Amino acid sequence: MVIFNNLPDSVLQLLAVFLSIIIEALPFVLLGSVFSGFIEIYITPEKVQRFLPKNKILAILFGTFAGFIFPSCECGIVPIITRFLEKKVPSYTAIPFMATAPIINPIVLFATYTAFGNSWYYVSLRLLGAFIIAVTLGILLGFAVNPDILKTSHKSIHRHDYSQLPKGKKFFEALVHAIDEFFDTGRYLVFGSLVAATMQIYVPTRLLTTISHNSFTAILIMMLLAFILSLCSEADAFIGASFLSTFGSAPTIAFLLIGPMVDIKNLLMMTHHFKTRFVLLFVSVASFVTIVYCLAAGVL
Repeated sequence: MVIFNNLPDSVLQLLAVFLSIIIEALPFVLLGSVFSGFIEIYITPEKVQRFLPKNKILAILFGTFAGFIFPSCECGIVPIITRFLEKKVPSYTAIPFMATAPIINPIVLFATYTAFGNSWYYVSLRLLGAFIIAVTLGILLGFAVNPDILKTSHKSIHRHDYSQLPKGKKFFEALVHAIDEFFDTGRYLVFGSLVAATMQIYVPTRLLTTISHNSFTAILIMMLLAFILSLCSEADAFIGASFLSTFGSAPTIAFLLIGPMVDIKNLLMMTHHFKTRFVLLFVSVASFVTIVYCLAAGVL
């Protein structure tokens, strides 16, 4: 206690914000790691190939809307997507799912509806924007750029065949993989949360609000703010709604779209699993489409 009493107020605030981000995100990282472990043991590439649509466009749409029935927060989505890719799910299916699952799942949509005064307008704008970004990424990966996005160390070259194991052994192996995934991903969560907390404390929000003179600048500022705050998508709508009177509709929608796709902790986890060129593609496409979409939404 004496040590904490001697710390500056800003450091104490930083520690408080850091712990709040960790506490908020950790359950979802754990859930994502558990899903990842069970996918590793119970889902084979053959099962995946039988289940997925053969047509690329249908496969892209399947991944885009899968978040409705398989919801996940952005804090835990990266390990799930990594495991799906290792199971030969095409990147043009997996990445649209990664983009939309933290936004279009029922929990987040209901939170958005509640935060904006029971208005379907902002729910619809958020849903449509996520759909456009996801489909754009899917089309690029399916038809235009190299779909091989996993780092070599994460490719399932030396994966074991678990299909012949007894049920009890399978369950145990799934938990072992979940624990490994949790600690592997968790270190990036901790570091990302620390960076996010530092920026929240030492980058004054007032500075950001004073330079948002027009819609374009305001959209950029709100996207930067979403990146810095690194909120879970289940809670970001309530924060976004508080900025509505200051920034307006278009920048607020930008905040709600880019935050669940690209924030500090999520970006660090992506750089651990995915090739750098794909991470740059994902961030640039998501940002560009968000800006164009929100500018268009502000005109309508």
